[in-house]
Amino acid sequence: MEPQDTENSAEAHSANVKKRPEKHEEADKKHTTRVLTTPLIALIFVAIVIILFNQFQIASVAAMVSGTSSGKRLGSGDKALSDIDITELKSTGHTVAAVFPVENIKTQEDAVAIMFPTGTPDYGEELGVSFDDPIGSLDKLSKMYRGLKAEVERNNPEGWNRFMNLASKPVGISCEYCCGVGAVGIQKDGSSACGCQHNPALLTIALYLSAYTDYSDGEILREVMKWKTLFFPKNMIELGMTVAGGDTSALEKLPGMVGGC
Repeated sequence: MEPQDTENSAEAHSANVKKRPEKHEEADKKHTTRVLTTPLIALIFVAIVIILFNQFQIASVAAMVSGTSSGKRLGSGDKALSDIDITELKSTGHTVAAVFPVENIKTQEDAVAIMFPTGTPDYGEELGVSFDDPIGSLDKLSKMYRGLKAEVERNNPEGWNRFMNLASKPVGISCEYCCGVGAVGIQKDGSSACGCQHNPALLTIALYLSAYTDYSDGEILREVMKWKTLFFPKNMIELGMTVAGGDTSALEKLPGMVGGC
């Protein structure tokens, strides 16, 4: 081969090598463009709407609670709970009547003041939860149940049996307002009867307090009802007012559910 032909071939090869990165750059640009597709943008928009809606729900209830606190704040703990016979409780309504002073409920504001919790419970620091952060607490509690269940079953059979005895009765330790599972939220083996967040979150509260505190069954149920009111404000306040014989016509302003199923 002539030297000139060799040089021409080398130059052509060099030119081809230099052109390849440009093709890769064009492909990268096209790939980047395809990342934000219409379905993905729609999903991002829906997620933003859900977050904003949940924040609106929380703000609505918080405003109502702050309104009641300017007057007399009725304590949810002003009721003896140690003598409650859980075998007599046949529904969530029975439990509400047993653990809250429903005789003091005359208006919607009374029901909110008595049933809707604020602040941090005495076990809140240990679990990393607060009534003032319902969505964050719901997320933590729901993810905690499987691990806590395995731990208590293995290391604290007495606490596990106590929990099972309580949660297997129709006392309202369940997500009945979002998924329709009824007043019992566990399977026979203690697993959650529903795959939503609310159900395992409520089970976590009941299990932790059964296994690691000296709370009575009545006190455990009261704590579960507080969290259930936090997660389902409208349904639970309506139930409280119904049990008390109050007027429920103004309840449309309350949010139905905090968090998603």
